Amino acid sequence: MQRNIFTQEHDDFREAFRTFVAKEIKPYHDQWEIDGIVSRDMWLAAGRQGFLGFMMPEEYGGGGVSDFRYHAIIEEELAHAHATGVGFALHNDLVSGYLLSYATEEQKARWLPAFCTGETITAIAMTEPGTGSDLQSIATTAIDQGDHYLVNGQKTFISNGILADLVIVAVKTDPSAGARGVSLLVLERGMEGFERGRNLDKLGLKAQDTAELFFTDVKVPKENLLGEEGKGFIYLMEKLPQERLTISVTAAAACRAVIDLTLAYVKERKAFGRPIGSFQNSRFVLAELETEAQIAQVFVDRSIMELNAGTLSVSDAAMGKWWTTELQKKTVDKCLQLFGGYGFMSEYPISKAYADTRIQTIYGGTTEIMKEIIGRTMGI
Repeated sequence: MQRNIFTQEHDDFREAFRTFVAKEIKPYHDQWEIDGIVSRDMWLAAGRQGFLGFMMPEEYGGGGVSDFRYHAIIEEELAHAHATGVGFALHNDLVSGYLLSYATEEQKARWLPAFCTGETITAIAMTEPGTGSDLQSIATTAIDQGDHYLVNGQKTFISNGILADLVIVAVKTDPSAGARGVSLLVLERGMEGFERGRNLDKLGLKAQDTAELFFTDVKVPKENLLGEEGKGFIYLMEKLPQERLTISVTAAAACRAVIDLTLAYVKERKAFGRPIGSFQNSRFVLAELETEAQIAQVFVDRSIMELNAGTLSVSDAAMGKWWTTELQKKTVDKCLQLFGGYGFMSEYPISKAYADTRIQTIYGGTTEIMKEIIGRTMGI
């Protein structure tokens, strides 16, 4: 189906970002996967070309563009390049929303200019070793000490954790108050007692640094409180639909990329004297996947426009997240099967896509959590 949500300006932006990916990402991505981290030079190059912070106000160096379609274009092009682990989504799609909605003008003046240039790389730290999806049970504390908070605790599975210069951290400012005791603090590189642990070795998304973070008596000035004390859990819930839509966008684009990759392969690869794509099984498998990929894209495109209009519901975002990511898993698995033994070889992009896909149904809220959210909105 013809997608009709983009204008000529969006198409021009896509072409410019596609050129950026070809020049600044694809030639180096294999090495970044070996290193387990991308180059800061790539972030600076993205900043120079306007691909970071385009949603931020112009007075802080941004483009003043409030349109999620630009976010979607970046995620789609990274998916088509099999380079979803460079960390842009976290910076542009997630952290940006918190800073725009909850930061004071003084905080914006401090943090946003470098956010837009790529000099400051950002992350958000919610998950802890013992909590997972249960955010109201986090154990990291921030005790009021008058002009500052004293932060103690740890986080894990933090994307951009090694590179990040600025990290939004979910803490308990009132450990006895449950969800009402959660607040958001912004910790900055160099604060005494703020340490990085291992760059975690993962199944997929090898180029993205994913770290443990440790806080030992970290003095965080009151000026780094994001929003109001005790409202952190509410803020997290408000921003999760956008995070889940970002994941859905990537999932739908990944399905498209993997199907296209497989189509090219089955048209060339021969068995029993003819292309394997000409066998009925291959046609039926790809016909099914093509149908579901198009259906997924229609739902995702509608969700993008709903988000722009401010009407994307928590349940609809959850529906899109679980369904598209489960479809991504199914698609890459069935496509790898059509590659046969070659699909199991790391040198083939389908193998990397298989490994990169597995996290999609886990982070941003597991499939099971998404279904729980939807069920509750149905009154059951």
